[in-house]
Amino acid sequence: MSQQRTHVVVIGGGYAGTLAANRLRRRPDLEITLVNPRPDFVERIRLHQLAAGTGTATAGYDSLLGTGIGLLVDTATRIDTGTRTIHTAAGAELTYDYLVYAVGSTAAPGSAVPGAAEFACSVAELEQAQRLRAALAGTAANAPVTVVGAGLTGLETAAELAEQGRTVRLICGGVLGPALSAPGRRAVAARLRRLGVEVLDTAVVGEVRREAVVLGDGTVLPSAVTVWTAGFGVPDLARASGLTTDELGRLRTDETLTSVDDDRVIATGDAAAPSGQPLRMSCQAAIPLGAQAADTVLSRLAGDIAAPIDQAFVGSAISLGRRGAVIQVARRDDTPVKAFLAGRVAATVKEAICKSTLWQIRREAHKPGAALWLKGGRKAGTAAATAPR
Repeated sequence: MSQQRTHVVVIGGGYAGTLAANRLRRRPDLEITLVNPRPDFVERIRLHQLAAGTGTATAGYDSLLGTGIGLLVDTATRIDTGTRTIHTAAGAELTYDYLVYAVGSTAAPGSAVPGAAEFACSVAELEQAQRLRAALAGTAANAPVTVVGAGLTGLETAAELAEQGRTVRLICGGVLGPALSAPGRRAVAARLRRLGVEVLDTAVVGEVRREAVVLGDGTVLPSAVTVWTAGFGVPDLARASGLTTDELGRLRTDETLTSVDDDRVIATGDAAAPSGQPLRMSCQAAIPLGAQAADTVLSRLAGDIAAPIDQAFVGSAISLGRRGAVIQVARRDDTPVKAFLAGRVAATVKEAICKSTLWQIRREAHKPGAALWLKGGRKAGTAAATAPR
């Protein structure tokens, strides 16, 4: 009589979830199922290119997942930890022995700002970037476009659109590029000036209308298309399932990425809050976190003590159109230093970094356990910087 295989379900097929699923194949006796709402992998770091019409942002799972991993295209709607069952939008019920929670992040639509959720576009998810691309296609090339938010996503979106000849206004609401050093920030500002982007440093948006934005002081600015990049949120699955989360909805875990409620639930990527001190939302953090989440599951199955997470950052890579970029160097704890790289060389480095993310996932699929990452920045009991993406 054959023994039933241990079933590990990974919810979310982004950078962290896909890497984790591949790494779990270090144990060939596992049954691994990846649940994802789309049939294709989404390169989140290229969605601004998709919106601007300068690139694509999807890749086939057939080239990313290792042999034997099952892919269920569906959306998880509830986790019942009592019965270890996942309920989906299509009515499926999956039982699991271990669950890797890797649902990623999504846009924070600025619901406190009137009209933002209704009239502003986003680039946080594939469908939102496609909607933005369609909105841009329906407007004249010189029609004003407003990008709200000057984190890394806002900077990349504003520059990408401006390089394509769009008339772009960037509303910062505070500091331009808060994750950057002062010299790096000046380099970004110089590139935006060359691209013709109008930067409103201190302005804040009080209302979004169909064809305008209203600033906090009452000034009305025409805006044929408004792009909201001011902040990110996470899906509400953990909270809706009765699991403990932080204020944003990230699953609260210990330093081994294990849920504080259930040792069969392991979180990773943007939706994990280890010790209530989440790492910065980025693929730079997600890929090592995916590897470490898989290692926690494998350690538990082997009867070993799971290791606490230990990883470091190297900086931030910001594309500023196809011909420019800024590579901001940082300490291992993700705090920026004065050093940076800018210009066409930086653009080449940024593109290489983007390509390397898929290369790492494919390498793990080919050779489970191959993933390596820089350590020494985040160790047990320490917090990493959480500058907005």
